[in-house]
Amino acid sequence: MGQKVKKIEEVIDVIKSGSTIMIGGFGGVGNPPTLIQAILDRGIDRLTIICNDTGFPNIGVGRLVANGRVEKVIASHIGSNPIAGRLMEEGKLEVEFSPQGTLAERIRAGGVGLGGVLTDVGIDNEIVRKGKKIVEAGGHKYLLETALTADAAIIFGKESDHFGNLIYDKSARNMNPLMAMAADYTIAEVASIVPDGSLDAESIITPGVFVQAVIKTDGVNWKWGWE
Repeated sequence: MGQKVKKIEEVIDVIKSGSTIMIGGFGGVGNPPTLIQAILDRGIDRLTIICNDTGFPNIGVGRLVANGRVEKVIASHIGSNPIAGRLMEEGKLEVEFSPQGTLAERIRAGGVGLGGVLTDVGIDNEIVRKGKKIVEAGGHKYLLETALTADAAIIFGKESDHFGNLIYDKSARNMNPLMAMAADYTIAEVASIVPDGSLDAESIITPGVFVQAVIKTDGVNWKWGWE
């Protein structure tokens, strides 16, 4: 169990066409570039992806959308990727919107074994409320937001040891720790792999028990908008 470091060829087959996958990141920051490239290279398609957003056409998870590999997205917004908006309008991409905090809680609920969460966020919004059960508790009405899980999660970290204990880099932490808990198989792409016992235990955010494989990143292979 202590030797989870793999080559990408050993783990990418976990992600199959038609899979549901969670992809960490926010606007590309915290997306796993090497794993996304591997999905593109291997022709994996018909994916359902659960992510904070659809990135940008040439950045992060947005590259999967722009290349037609995704059938459905569950996200908080798609506004930074005009291709996602066009595909949605054309009926070629199903999009389920979830308010950002609610999305995070749905993923967390999936990771800890809950069936869902109750929230009043969006209860007066027709799009958010559509098809959801309304539950009354304590004299208040709430939407029942179901938990989210996935066949696989691909996440990005700053450092890992050989057991998969993870440290993140500032805001690149975003959705990654929650997704690590909520998938059947979690692959962590990391910038650095260090010897066991060398990580500061107080800095570890994701315990290795939630990680099935660790790969070393080849680095970001896109140009950021501010460059």
